[in-house]
Amino acid sequence: MEDMPVWLLVSILGFGLGIAFGATAQRTNFCTMGAISDAVFMEDWNRFRAWMLAITVAILGSQLLHLTETVDLSDSIYLSANLGWAGAIIGGLLFGFGMTMTGGCGNKTLVRLGAGNLKSLVVAVVLGIFAYMTLRGLIGLARVELQAVTDVDLAAMSMKAQGIPDFLVVLGLPGQIARIGTVAVITGGLLWFCFRSAEFRASKTDIVGGVIIGALVPAAWYVTGVIGFDEFEPTALASFSFVAPVGESLQYLMTFTGSTINFGIAVVGGVISGAFLAAKSSGEFRIEAFTDADDMIRHIFGGAIMGIGGVMSLGCTIGQGITGMSTLAVGSVIALTSILAGGTLGLKYIEEGSFSGAVTALCGRS
Repeated sequence: MEDMPVWLLVSILGFGLGIAFGATAQRTNFCTMGAISDAVFMEDWNRFRAWMLAITVAILGSQLLHLTETVDLSDSIYLSANLGWAGAIIGGLLFGFGMTMTGGCGNKTLVRLGAGNLKSLVVAVVLGIFAYMTLRGLIGLARVELQAVTDVDLAAMSMKAQGIPDFLVVLGLPGQIARIGTVAVITGGLLWFCFRSAEFRASKTDIVGGVIIGALVPAAWYVTGVIGFDEFEPTALASFSFVAPVGESLQYLMTFTGSTINFGIAVVGGVISGAFLAAKSSGEFRIEAFTDADDMIRHIFGGAIMGIGGVMSLGCTIGQGITGMSTLAVGSVIALTSILAGGTLGLKYIEEGSFSGAVTALCGRS
């Protein structure tokens, strides 16, 4: 192990964490898009509460790593001093709407792929292509121009990062008090929301799913931030996210001899493998294909705007909704709120059959 390159060790551990994520999501039916759908159509909040529990556990674990100076979360992409509010809003709305077209977000796409869903294979490929186009390709120029016009430079306000505690420090609170207070308020509120429901308290599957998925986020911070530390070639600090890594995975598969596997690529492979193993062992592995041309078009469209939106917002329902939230970044709060709004709009669009009908239904609901 001592002679193993750091990048290879990090990738192996990332693959293992991905297996745990994929198996857990498959066995507990952890699905963020499904959580929104259950709440909107059936007023069943169990899976939504499982998502919120995952956020709570991720925040507690990640902030403990930060407070003990084990990992410096300010090195993550989520806590940049440039607050990309426009990208978070537009990207979040696009991603949220897109995941309703495909029947699942980025991680659910990979989990379904591992369980034999061929529709998810098409979605993953399209999502990856459009993610890479937005990251470094044709759409990338427009994304960069949007950032240049709309990003807020917090460094001009003497702020080093965009975390909620950093804003409270500007208002006069001491750093440690601001951070601990923020963690206490957010996690306390989320725990109250989750466990005030007797139905959720009785749902061991949802609780286990939320706890494991949430715990995997700080575990990933530890792998990349501590085990991956190297004075000469440090691993980029990262945790779970499923948009840009899918694009990087496609590039890796196509240019194997000219590229190196990284944590994100390894996690993608692990999630698919974990879901496959869980589905096979439980007898739930099923080959599923498109029902008709409209079904295929809808999934391709959804995958495309998920890829674009996920890169613009710096993450998906996991990348921003759990991993980003674990850093207490303001941009993650904006992105998560936008994803929820986009997902709700998409569900209403499917129900009503038109944007005008969806907007009317939402306005009437409010």
